[in-house]
Amino acid sequence: MTNQVRVRFAPSPTGPLHIGGVRTALFNYLLAKKHGGTFILRIEDTDQKRFVPGAEQYIIDALNWCGIPFDEGPGKEGGYGPYRQSERKEGYRKYALELIASNHAYYAFDTEESLNQLRASAEALGEVFVYGPKNRSGLRNSLQLSPEETNALLANQEPYVIRFKTEGGRQVSGSDLIRGVVQFDSDLLDDKVLFKSDGMPTYHLANVVDDHEMKISHVIRGEEWLPSLALHWQLYEAFGWEAPAFAHLPLILKPSGPGKLSKRDGEVGGFPVFPLSWEQSTGYREAGYAPEAVINFLALLGWNPGDEQEVFDLAELVEKFDLARVQKSGARFDPDKTKWFNQQHLQKMSASDLLPALKKGMEQAGVENRWSDQALTQVAGMVQERAVFAQDIFSLSEYFFTAPQAYDAKAVEKQWKPTTPDILQRLMVFWPQEERFEAAVAEQVIKAWAGQEGISLGAIMAPLRLCLVGALQGPHVFDIAAWMGREETMDRIQRALDRLT
Repeated sequence: MTNQVRVRFAPSPTGPLHIGGVRTALFNYLLAKKHGGTFILRIEDTDQKRFVPGAEQYIIDALNWCGIPFDEGPGKEGGYGPYRQSERKEGYRKYALELIASNHAYYAFDTEESLNQLRASAEALGEVFVYGPKNRSGLRNSLQLSPEETNALLANQEPYVIRFKTEGGRQVSGSDLIRGVVQFDSDLLDDKVLFKSDGMPTYHLANVVDDHEMKISHVIRGEEWLPSLALHWQLYEAFGWEAPAFAHLPLILKPSGPGKLSKRDGEVGGFPVFPLSWEQSTGYREAGYAPEAVINFLALLGWNPGDEQEVFDLAELVEKFDLARVQKSGARFDPDKTKWFNQQHLQKMSASDLLPALKKGMEQAGVENRWSDQALTQVAGMVQERAVFAQDIFSLSEYFFTAPQAYDAKAVEKQWKPTTPDILQRLMVFWPQEERFEAAVAEQVIKAWAGQEGISLGAIMAPLRLCLVGALQGPHVFDIAAWMGREETMDRIQRALDRLT
């Protein structure tokens, strides 16, 4: 152990990284950065049967996109590598044999067939087969075989596993930073396999050994690993090592109903559950979410700052994060709230940051770009407030670049009065003659003119918006007109007169 905060995110490369995994990584990252510590990525690939090519790089890419890169890990050596468990496998056997020598583990030669028969027999009696303190003396292992028999089986290369020897009749207890005191009845525990017949360690042995050798100070992981805590505490005790502090995060729950959020929930609900796209599943990046928004909403799934603040940047999260404020109960996932977070972060962006999205939308729609970046940035700024995603910028501003081809029928019925054509024709005559004009000046002049002519502003503003936009939406109508210029404004008024009169 060390006084320095050293935390690790230790996913298995068996597929894409679920947002629950991203949240675990985030909470580890926040704790490390808050205390000037180290955030480590360790790839736990001991299960070679479930290994998926490309999954490790996906994990790395996802952390980088989210803005929470690791300090040590594959490709970032920090003196505690290798950071893939498959590259550390030679060292695990030594520790397994050490446990056997200290009578904390034993060889088990039971075949899979014999164990399946025992499970089936127990199931027939309505029971659950547990390989542990109550029955291990009657099974084929080095606890009931003589040393000579055991050595003969090993010499003949008889397949075996190494199991932990659980001590019966005791309470295994300790403290969890989120859940307080946690206790387990050892009589209900089984003798977990630590070392498999294929020469690879199981998660339990490799996890504890690596955390010790990498000097991990805090283990922050999901609630689903809570049942493993009894074995892990016993392993630290058996080795005579100081255990790290443990914190088990609450589950991320489905938007409705019981259970943990799954890929299926995203498919049915039409929302992402992965940070980046994977095969046919769209990720948050490809759906248009800002990484800052993803990090923000994940941080508040199970943690709160103790006040009313909801919108955070990463620096603020680091400053305020405290494991003591992580809740025990599951956190309900709200797809609509994730969109709200994205909108809040989009509003914090500068209009120039949205320029690439606007240009991309124009290109996809086949709109020729005849405007300067400055002019396009002005448009982005005018519609930014209504956008939820960056890709919304063009759809919200398309009328700036293309004259309306149709007019909202309900708006026309309500706002296009018999007197409207005459008012608009008179307005065209009075309109400022300069091609470029200030919106505020034009508004002031036209309002004064309307008052002199006895025309209500409502009789001017709504029809004018219909002419320019084709609907009753968009930013201030004089801002739209000023951006378009006098010629385009007059053309659109005349176009509406020709079509609607």
